[in-house]
Amino acid sequence: MYGKKLKKAALVGTGLLGGSVAATILGRGAVNRVHDASLKVLMNDLYDENIWELVSAATRLGLQNVVETNLRSSEGKVIERPMGSPKKFPGLEDLLFTISQMYNLPIPLEQTTDSSVTIGKKSEKPFTISMPIMIAPMAYGVALSKKAKIALAKGSAMAGTGTNTGEGPFLPEERQAAKYLIYQFHRGDWGKTPGIMRQCDAIEIQLGQGSISGVGHIFHSKDMDKELRTAFGFPKGRDAVAHSMQPGVSSPKDLKDLVDRLRDVGGGIPIGVKMAAGKFLEKDLEIICNAGVDFIALEGAEAATKASPPILQDDFGVPMIFAIYRAARWLEKNNYKNQVSLIASGKMRTPGDILKACALGADACYIGTIALFAMSHTQVLKALPFEPPTQVVWYHGKYQNKFNIEEGAKYLNQFLRSCKEEINHGIKALGKTSLQDVGLNELMATSEMVSKGCNLPMVYEPYG
Repeated sequence: MYGKKLKKAALVGTGLLGGSVAATILGRGAVNRVHDASLKVLMNDLYDENIWELVSAATRLGLQNVVETNLRSSEGKVIERPMGSPKKFPGLEDLLFTISQMYNLPIPLEQTTDSSVTIGKKSEKPFTISMPIMIAPMAYGVALSKKAKIALAKGSAMAGTGTNTGEGPFLPEERQAAKYLIYQFHRGDWGKTPGIMRQCDAIEIQLGQGSISGVGHIFHSKDMDKELRTAFGFPKGRDAVAHSMQPGVSSPKDLKDLVDRLRDVGGGIPIGVKMAAGKFLEKDLEIICNAGVDFIALEGAEAATKASPPILQDDFGVPMIFAIYRAARWLEKNNYKNQVSLIASGKMRTPGDILKACALGADACYIGTIALFAMSHTQVLKALPFEPPTQVVWYHGKYQNKFNIEEGAKYLNQFLRSCKEEINHGIKALGKTSLQDVGLNELMATSEMVSKGCNLPMVYEPYG
C-alpha cells in the first residue's frame, strides 16, 4: 500500500515537472518572439516615430524633470516634493579620512573611545548625548503620524540620544517616550506655551529651513481631522499658518529679547536656533551669537522636508559641506567655539557622513529621512509595492495605522547603536580616543572645489 502511494506520488511529481519544463520552453519561446519583434521596431523606425525618442529626450532633460513637468502641467500650481532634492550637490562623499599607521600610530585594540557630545556647553542645564547623532525635527500631524513620532522618541531614548518635536502640535506621548526632547519654537501660532517648554530639554527657535528657506506655508483646515484640530487647539475651519519670519522678530534686538525670555521660561535649558545656510551666513551667525544662543542647528541645501517647492530644494542655499566649514571657522575665529554647539543637518546618511561633518567642525548631526527608513525597516512591506514606503509613517498615510511602535523603536535603536559603533571604529582608525580630537587634519579632498572651499589637501598632493 505504502509502495503504491510512493509510485503514485512519483508519477504526479514527474507530470508536474514535465509540465513545468514544457511551460518554461513555451514561455521562453514567447518571450523570445516579443523580444525580437520589439528590438526590430527600435532598430528600424525613424526617430520621429521611434519610442526610443522618449528615452533620448528623458536622458537629455532628466527623468525627474520630465515627471515634474507633467505634474506641473496636470496641477497648474506649485508642486510639493517630499523627501528633499535629488540633485547632487558637492558633498561629504568628496572627502576621505587619513589612516594611522607609522607616522601617526594606531591606538591599542582594547582602548575605549568616547563619542559622546554635550549640547549647550555653557548653559545652566546642558545635556549629554551618547553619540553625535540626534533625530531631526519632523512634525506630528503636518508630516508624521503619532505612532511614528513616539517610535522615533522611544528609539532615540533607547540609544541614549535626543529627538526634536518639529513644528507640529506638541505631543505629550512623545515627551514621555523621549530621553532628551528639543522643542521647536516654530513660526506658527499654536503651542509655544511656558507649560510646554518647561517639559523639554532644549528650545530651538526656527528661523528657517534648508529645504524651504525663509518661506512660510499653510496647513489647511480641510486636511485636519478632529484629532489634529484638537492637538493644534484650533476650531474647525482655521488653517495652521507658519509665517515666513519668526513672529515678533524683525531685528537683532528682537532676537536677543526672545532668547532671553525663553531662557527664563526654560529655567536655564539650552536655547538655540534652526537656520538655513545662505550667502550671508557669517552675518547671520554674528547676529545669532550676539543674541546669546547656546546652539545652532544649521541646515545645508540638501535638507529635506515633508513637502516644499522643488525650486527651493534645488536652487537655494549653501551645500552642507561648505556651510559647516564656514560656520565652524567663524565660531572659532570669534571665540564662540567653546560656547555654542553646532549641529549639522542635511542629507546625513551614514556613520562616515556624521564623522566627516564632525571633523569639519560640527558637534553633532541631525538625521531625518534616513532615520525614517531605519525605523520603518521591514514595515515598509505593508505599503509596497503599490504605495510608497512613507505611507506607513505619514499622518495621512494609508498604512500608518498598521505601524508597530515597538518594532519601529527597536530598529531605530539598533541603527543608531550600529552607527555609534562604526563612528568609534573610525575614531580609532584615526589614532584618536575621542570624537573631540577629530578635526580638519584628518581629512583629504577628492574634488578641487571641496579642496579649495574647505582648505583641505587633495588626495594626490604629497605630504610635507
